Amino acid sequence: MESVKSNITPRATTWRLSISESKQFDNPTLYRSIVGALQYATITRPDLAYSVNRVCQFMGNPLDQHWIVVKRILRYLQGTLSFGIHLKVVVSVSSLLITLTGLCDADWATDPDDRKSVSGACLFVGPNLVTWWSKKQQTVSRSSTEAEYISLALAA
Repeated sequence: MESVKSNITPRATTWRLSISESKQFDNPTLYRSIVGALQYATITRPDLAYSVNRVCQFMGNPLDQHWIVVKRILRYLQGTLSFGIHLKVVVSVSSLLITLTGLCDADWATDPDDRKSVSGACLFVGPNLVTWWSKKQQTVSRSSTEAEYISLALAA
């Protein structure tokens, strides 16, 4: 992977991963090993949370198209080795003023197999990112607005 061309995004937005659109990957143990390592990378790389979440859903039966996405994530990592979380010291006038900011979003009916939405959120204390997540919602939303409200409730 040292001599490969890097990507500027971890996943193409047009890809729809499914459980049945290509043939089975010939080395599922390799797939599970690499995806497991990518899960550890999300500890300090929130930009990977969504993409790694998507490929983790196919650990039981990985297909060739899932492996292509994993390789793209690895090429993205190869080109962004210096990325990470940067914490800033906050010097405020009053030590009692601490701002908590939460950002959330939902991708309505992302999964073509079960039509469930994917939610994600980032929480900041002052200017510093302290937690983030991306996960599939437990219910099927009937509209994008409903998916957004579920995401907001999960973030709250």
